[in-house]
Amino acid sequence: MRTLFTFLWKHYFFFLFLILEIISFIFIVNHSYYQRATIISSANGISGYVYNTANSITGYFGLKKANEGLAEENARLRSLESVVLLATDTLQHFRNDSTHKQLYQYISAKVISNSTSKRNNYLLLNKGLSQGVGNDMAVITPKGVVGIVKDVSLNFSSVLSVLHKQTRISAKLKKNNQLGTLIWQGTNYRIGTLKDIPTHIQLNLGDTVITSGFSHIFPEGIPIGSINEYYIEGGNNFYTIKLDFFVDINNLSYVMVVNNLMKKEQDSLAKKSMID
Repeated sequence: MRTLFTFLWKHYFFFLFLILEIISFIFIVNHSYYQRATIISSANGISGYVYNTANSITGYFGLKKANEGLAEENARLRSLESVVLLATDTLQHFRNDSTHKQLYQYISAKVISNSTSKRNNYLLLNKGLSQGVGNDMAVITPKGVVGIVKDVSLNFSSVLSVLHKQTRISAKLKKNNQLGTLIWQGTNYRIGTLKDIPTHIQLNLGDTVITSGFSHIFPEGIPIGSINEYYIEGGNNFYTIKLDFFVDINNLSYVMVVNNLMKKEQDSLAKKSMID
């Protein structure tokens, strides 16, 4: 306490000046309309700036939650689209309550690890068995194909990226349904290769390539990329086609895992046909 009094006595001129300034300010505000309006306007400007800055900061930290909500909503809407429904013949299945069965279910997931610079690249997602994710499920974004689920734990899943030497995706040309196979040759992460398109097929730069749906993993019609180059290697009856991927694999935050609800039935029947 003694130290405080010593400090105040030592600087009493400053504190006296400060008190007189405050008193003068009060008199000015109370007796001058112009000065009062100017001060209030300035105070409002300062407070507005402070609130705006605070709101911007709050909004920035809220982006993560907003993005998660948008991803969940996108997956939900995908599941409601007519293209994920399998039509059935009501004349033969008159006991069914509906003329359609749901074929695909979409599960939103966040990418928590990713690579693009290796020969074999993977993604790690924050969804696993507990959230309905299983092996051999397609992974996409609204822009197109990302990869295929390879391994699953209780709450996480590992995805074989399209940027992997083992990736083989059944694809086709959108304009004429000509079938091919998508692979990645390990050079540029933005460019894929489409094989098995016969050389008698007319191609154009910019032609769109989509999934065929024949693998029972990817739904039909998911975008893959557009043709940027094509050529015929010596003595080959098929084109080598270079594609610009629609999805930038190096810039992923949220994806959708596609669950084909009838894949087991489809695979079982396909195996039986091969045995026969």
